[in-house]
Amino acid sequence: MSTTTTSHPFYLDALDGVITEIIAPLAPEIDQAGTYPRAALEALGKAGLLGLISAKDVGGLGEAHRAATLVVEKIGTYCASTAMVVCMHYAATAVVEVYGTRDVREAIAAGQHITTLAFSESGSRSQFWAPTSTALSEGDAVRLDAQKSWITSAGQADSYVWSSLPLTAEGMSTMWLVPAHASGLQVTVPFNGLGLRGNSSSPVKAEGVMVPKEAMLGEDGKGFDVMMGVVLPYFQLMNAAQSCGVMEAATSKAAAHVGATRLEHLGQSIADLPTVRAYLARMRIKTDMVHSFLLDSIDALEGGRADAMLRVLEIKAAAGESATEVTDLAMRVCGGAAFRKEVGVERHFRDARAATVMAPTTDALYDFIGKAVCGIPLFG
Repeated sequence: MSTTTTSHPFYLDALDGVITEIIAPLAPEIDQAGTYPRAALEALGKAGLLGLISAKDVGGLGEAHRAATLVVEKIGTYCASTAMVVCMHYAATAVVEVYGTRDVREAIAAGQHITTLAFSESGSRSQFWAPTSTALSEGDAVRLDAQKSWITSAGQADSYVWSSLPLTAEGMSTMWLVPAHASGLQVTVPFNGLGLRGNSSSPVKAEGVMVPKEAMLGEDGKGFDVMMGVVLPYFQLMNAAQSCGVMEAATSKAAAHVGATRLEHLGQSIADLPTVRAYLARMRIKTDMVHSFLLDSIDALEGGRADAMLRVLEIKAAAGESATEVTDLAMRVCGGAAFRKEVGVERHFRDARAATVMAPTTDALYDFIGKAVCGIPLFG
């Protein structure tokens, strides 16, 4: 369902209450304590928003890229950790919707099942499309072994959309739906990072994890096609949306701080200083530019434009780079007060940086975009 930018879609109406009652009040605690946003997810589930992109025939809302992007952007304005958890849930749900069993799809639609992606590995780094983990047939089951470097919602989600080398077919990868409680899965290091501290993003080791062959998502050896065709558009748009939310929050908080802070010896506020206003103007322009670029990227994808894939590649790089610049300016504008948690901008400063290292990284995206501009195939 396409929504114009001037309307307020029903799913954002439902989200408003969850943000006011749960997400916004708990955001500082989630960041400082590194607490997983379980209460927010339960509230989102009750509001029907965890089933936002689940099909209507399994009880979902039947929405797609635009809705998922706008929801993540709005959540990201208040809590980037919660936004990232929801982003990865939707990205994985998109795969389950195409290839998963009806019972899992119904559970997601009902808000009773959290899923997430499990692609990144120590051996492949940002080249998530080329896993080194293995899948071996053992009778009617499949044995999975892996060293996943980061999984959002590790130890918290109900299932992982998992990548491995193919079972027997040619190709880069095969995908599986792995129950998070499966024997042989271990979260090896609890998360304690710089930013996005509540998303429980941790390394996970799989040692002799057994799944039925029916757990395969799509065809053996065709995981790359699923990653590029199903996952990448959702993930790129939503990751960029989370960065947009961070920029909006940092810009708003910085403007509020300088407007309320008096320079008593000069008889004026910080906002009366032309240099400060210029910094705020740069922040506002960057934030609005990326938001408009994000909406154009959605339009390109929905309209099947020739530049749709280029836009999908560009938007995460543009949003990530701009978010670090805007939050840098927020710290500068707020001065020493920015380093105190009550002002709130240093949280956005940290979250902006954490988001940029999620694969595909900005450097990898620059390579892809450069290849596209030069007419070179993205993957040789």
